[in-house]
Amino acid sequence: MLHYRLHQDNRKTSKTKGNWYGHIVTRNTYDIEALAQYMANHNTPFSKGTIKGILTDMVASVRELNLAGNPVKIDDLAIFSLGFSSQGVKDANDYNPQKHISRFRLRARATGALSPKRLEKVVRIAEASDYKSPRTHKPETSTPKENPSDPSSGPVSA
Repeated sequence: MLHYRLHQDNRKTSKTKGNWYGHIVTRNTYDIEALAQYMANHNTPFSKGTIKGILTDMVASVRELNLAGNPVKIDDLAIFSLGFSSQGVKDANDYNPQKHISRFRLRARATGALSPKRLEKVVRIAEASDYKSPRTHKPETSTPKENPSDPSSGPVSA
C-alpha cells in the first residue's frame, strides 16, 4: 500500500496558493546491495552475491547502451533512455550543440505491469498515519479498480 501526506501550497506568488496536494511518502530506498538481499530472501535459488553481481552488470550495461543512443526496455519495469533540453534557433546554421543543448537526464518510461493504466487498477493508497493530518475527518482508503475479466488488471508481478 502507498501512503500520502497532504501539503498546502504556501508559495506567495502561486496561483494555487492555499490548495492542498497529496505527496507520496517514501519509506526506504533500496540500493543494489539491499535489493539483492531482498531478492535472495524471496523465492530465488540465487545468492545475494550472485544477484548483486548481475544487477551491477545490468546497471553498467544499461548505462553503456544508453550512452550509445540505445534505449533499454526491461519488461514490466521501464524503458530507459537519455534525453536533453535544447534551445531553439531561428537559423539551423546557428545551432551549436555546445551552446544550445543542456540538462542531460535519464528518462524512464513505465512499461507493462508498471504502466500508468495497470497501476491505476492495482495500487491501494491511504493517508499516512505518522503525521498530523490537516483533515477534520478520516479519509477513506482507495481500492484498486480491478476488473476480473481484464487479464491486464491482475496483480503487478514481482
